[in-house]
Amino acid sequence: MKLKRCFIVMAGAFMILISGTAMAQPQPPVLSVTNGSWVYLSWNAVAGATGYTLSYAPMPYTGPGSIVTVDMGTQKSLSGEFPAGSAYYAAVQSRDNTGLSQYSNVVSVIVGSYPISADVFTTVQKTVSPVALSLITTQISVSDLTLYEVFGYSAWQEGPGLSLVKRTDIMPAGYSGASATNAGRLLNFFSMSDVHLADKESPAQGNYYGWTAAFGSGASGGFEIAAYSPIICYMTQVFDAAVQTVNAIHNQTPFDFGIFLGDAINNTQYNELRWYIDVLDGKEITPSSGDHIGSGYIDYQKPFRAAGLNKSIPWYQVVGNHDQFYEGAFPESDYIRSLHVGDTISNASSNIAQTPSIDNHGYYMGVVDGSTPDGEIRGVGPEAYFATPPKVAADPDRRSLSTTNIANGSVTGSSTLNWMKEFFNTASIPAGHGFTQSNIDSDLACYSFEPKTNMPIRVLALDDTCKPNVNALVPPYYAKGCIDQQRYDWLVSELDRGQADGMLMIIASHVPIDPQTSLTNPMPSPQFYVPATPDPHSIKSDNQLLATLHNYPNLILWIAGHRHMNTITPQPSSDSSHPEYGFWEVETASLRDFPQQFRRFDIIRNSDNTISIVAIDVDPAVKDGSLAELSRSKAIGITRILGGLSTFGDTTSHAVNAELVKQLTPAMQAKIANYGLPIVGTPFF
Repeated sequence: MKLKRCFIVMAGAFMILISGTAMAQPQPPVLSVTNGSWVYLSWNAVAGATGYTLSYAPMPYTGPGSIVTVDMGTQKSLSGEFPAGSAYYAAVQSRDNTGLSQYSNVVSVIVGSYPISADVFTTVQKTVSPVALSLITTQISVSDLTLYEVFGYSAWQEGPGLSLVKRTDIMPAGYSGASATNAGRLLNFFSMSDVHLADKESPAQGNYYGWTAAFGSGASGGFEIAAYSPIICYMTQVFDAAVQTVNAIHNQTPFDFGIFLGDAINNTQYNELRWYIDVLDGKEITPSSGDHIGSGYIDYQKPFRAAGLNKSIPWYQVVGNHDQFYEGAFPESDYIRSLHVGDTISNASSNIAQTPSIDNHGYYMGVVDGSTPDGEIRGVGPEAYFATPPKVAADPDRRSLSTTNIANGSVTGSSTLNWMKEFFNTASIPAGHGFTQSNIDSDLACYSFEPKTNMPIRVLALDDTCKPNVNALVPPYYAKGCIDQQRYDWLVSELDRGQADGMLMIIASHVPIDPQTSLTNPMPSPQFYVPATPDPHSIKSDNQLLATLHNYPNLILWIAGHRHMNTITPQPSSDSSHPEYGFWEVETASLRDFPQQFRRFDIIRNSDNTISIVAIDVDPAVKDGSLAELSRSKAIGITRILGGLSTFGDTTSHAVNAELVKQLTPAMQAKIANYGLPIVGTPFF
């Protein structure tokens, strides 16, 4: 009751002040407000009005000097503009050639905080894992969105932390490191991968293949979860929460930089990439397209202002296959580009491996219905079910970033050029986010940088994705790794330069190189596409490229994404008498699919002048009831539905935390002997 009286007093004082100067005509509007993390003010049109004026003052009201007046022109709404956590009184006036109206009703503008929990932790402290299901749990399909929670498919729990495992796999025989201590931090950074921001209302999506998937249909792998997941409704919000989690960790132990390992977007669309960059820049996000159905009343459709990555953190970008190709699997063509910006939902084959074309049809792929709370898919199914083709509101911002065409035995255009150019349109650092004018001129998405002044560490950002090829038109090629002569020559040149300059080197790519098969299967899984015929699309296989890399003892680490898992793979030297030629490979899981994690890395000089690479997984600190939290539940749910009974007992976090020890040459041991800030306390939490 006291709070209510306080509001009446302050609102009354505000109204007395501003109404005393108002003229009697024309009629005042009626003002309404929708509060949240992104505030929306609107008022009705007044007959004869030539414009409107908005006035607002912060709570608590402190007098006339606190009032801000804004000429709104003929605009009848305002979204955003107010900082998170703030509160204001607001009123609006109409005007015509006789003057200003009385003030409207006064509304309270309450701007909510961003959807991140105050409990920020890494998986060393605490883990997130699915809750076990009984084998007699009712089996449901992907499209049964409302049943995920009912039958427990989406349930998760917090558990104890996952300690660092000290690994010496690539060290000399007999080395334990028991007497060595962490002496100095050389570098601290984070990696994030496979964010897959998707335009869920684009007519050029492949939702059908996942939406219609039955229970257990993805147990042996497949493209179902890549084609559709209910989390596509919440990805901008999850990304925002992950960025805020990075900021919170940065406030404890500052990051030297961050790097994003490809598949920033899902379908090489312009609007998807703008959402991605704008989330990192802290701009207004309108997470819908076309006619923006539900943007005023469906939570996942509502505009919001992203927090933005802390402006002191430089961030860099690597290219992935989804950044370049339709669904990450098919080269763009004139036909596919017309689908992106058209008004008709894609009509494609029921065979997911069939290239979308005017000749391959039979099933409408569907789009998210933004008016439904759970993000139901509409316009999906056999074309025989539809009297007329299902439509959407066309949107030119859905245009493809790729200009490629494969015709008459040749490839024209580029799959990366427009994508790279967009990273220069940013409010964060550095301009281009690794890409320079040289990259634009050469259309080569490879670059190197030294993240820390006076620290002998260099990062090589390698584009190891496939490119349009006249002999390869099917998904197994475009979702694989590939290196052509130009990129191989660049890589060897950079490795030679780094070795000559006495630099420790980290390779950052999208596709990993010969990683272990899974978290539990250590057998190698080659990723580079080298078919016997008609020609090798990658000039090097995994093993051939590894043979090249093992010539460089200063290479300490290869980081990658792509497979949406957290594996760590030792790549030991082929010469046991020279273990310094080995390196570590660390994958970062996807922010899209469970476990929805990113990684933090610390490069540490040890007291015996070996190097330790500390790799730790981090869950976004999602706030209870937020869309980011809902996304986690949906990600777990679809994983279990597609995985079937074999996933019901899986209560693991899918995180992998480790301290990875690397031998250096005597020359590099001497060089780094005095580098690094002292490590105090428990710095890896």
